[in-house]
Amino acid sequence: MEAGMETSQINDPRTPPSTAPSPPPAGCDVVTVPARQGLEAVDILRRGAGEAVGPVLHDDGGDTLGFLVPPGTAAAWDVPGSTCTETDGRGTTLAPEPPVEGSDWLLPPGEADLATDPAVLRKALGEAARTIRAADSCR
Repeated sequence: MEAGMETSQINDPRTPPSTAPSPPPAGCDVVTVPARQGLEAVDILRRGAGEAVGPVLHDDGGDTLGFLVPPGTAAAWDVPGSTCTETDGRGTTLAPEPPVEGSDWLLPPGEADLATDPAVLRKALGEAARTIRAADSCR
């Protein structure tokens, strides 16, 4: 395989899907963003080289997405237009059921890495916000 041509198990059609989902990371924090920006960020992360996206939740109304990030992220999270909530592990061990009532998995545990790197997520959310502003200014 050529350099840069590696594929993840998620995207490789030759790899059979796992039948047993992995549990979500214990004690994760959750970064919540508006759905439009979150979906754009998921796309950015999934096509990035080596930048993996962890489990992602969406609410029933489709208004927000929640990215699972490592514990401790909430203490230093300061990205405008988003919030980061510390979970202390509450409700994050119910895989494959979503840990937050009224939500469902966009990217469930077992189909995603354990948690999204906060620095990578911050960068993707910034790029997503710029993309949305540019698209909206073309109307």
